[in-house]
Amino acid sequence: MANEPANPGPADAAPTPKPPEAPEQMRGVEDAGAQALSEALRSTSTIVKLLMAALVAAFIFSGVFTVKPNQIAVKLRLGKPVGVGAEQLLKPGLHWKLPYPIDDVVLIPVGESHTVTSTAGWYSQTPEEAATGRKPQAKGMLQAGVDGYTLTGDGNIIHAKATMSYRISDPIGYWFNFANATNLLQHILDNALFYASARFNADDALFRNKLAFQETVQARVRELVEKLNVGVTVQPGEVRTDTEPPADVAEAFSDVTRAQNQGDIKIQEAETYARGATNRAVGEASVIVGGGMTASNSLVVTVAAEADRFAKLLPRYQANPDLFKRRLLAETLERVLTNAQYKLFLPERAYGKQGEVRLQLSKPPEIPKKETPKPE
Repeated sequence: MANEPANPGPADAAPTPKPPEAPEQMRGVEDAGAQALSEALRSTSTIVKLLMAALVAAFIFSGVFTVKPNQIAVKLRLGKPVGVGAEQLLKPGLHWKLPYPIDDVVLIPVGESHTVTSTAGWYSQTPEEAATGRKPQAKGMLQAGVDGYTLTGDGNIIHAKATMSYRISDPIGYWFNFANATNLLQHILDNALFYASARFNADDALFRNKLAFQETVQARVRELVEKLNVGVTVQPGEVRTDTEPPADVAEAFSDVTRAQNQGDIKIQEAETYARGATNRAVGEASVIVGGGMTASNSLVVTVAAEADRFAKLLPRYQANPDLFKRRLLAETLERVLTNAQYKLFLPERAYGKQGEVRLQLSKPPEIPKKETPKPE
């Protein structure tokens, strides 16, 4: 045993060999991993395809937009309208565009009426006061920068406001030729108010001729709209105005207006009376003239008949004047005394004196008087 070492170290120990694996088991493990990886890749590819399809669909449908019946749309590509002339206007319905910022859409409401109001010449008023129609109290002065007013042609101060309704007739010009067409129309309406005020005196603008004042404002608005080519249409009657005197002098204006109205009433009454008196006079004159014409015609007819009768009797008178006179007298007496109850005939005597007929008439009976009883 001398030849054997007493304590053998680890370096001296021989390594323990691993048992060798079978080749078929190694290949089975590799096939399962490859199959799992292949299935994972196939699932990932399907998911990616679905995501890509969803992204494509979302891309396509994100560009779909609807134009309502009362609208016109303009498609902008990189800030410029797409198409030329009428092709730029997209009618109501479904349309498609590229995503923003490549394409953008401007919807213009052309089928509805728009309204702007000018209060540049109106007094300060809260929305509640405007809704209830309450007027401001007299303050002794106008507040600078708060109360608006206009100057009339005779140098008076009045308050004036206007409301205008319009429709868009040229969408491209209205939307793209001006930074803000609504503000432009507001300034046009302000200009028209001051323009009309300068051409009317205070009485006409406030009371006597308010309709002409409104028509002047509307004519000025249409003139400026056509001159500037704003792209809107203002129909007759779509501009309405209102005018009022300042609160401090409103009572004085009212006194003048009442006096003028009373004067107009008196003038109308006088004209009515004059027309009535003239008509009555003309009627009476017509009656008198008609009566005169009737009497004249009757007299002419009577004279003509008498003349004809005289012409017929003249030969008979010429043949025997005495007999003709007696017959004529008898006929006349018969006609005159037809209805006489008593007839007395006193022929003339030969020497020219009339005879006398004496009648004895009894005295009318006396009517007894009633005696008045004496008081006891």
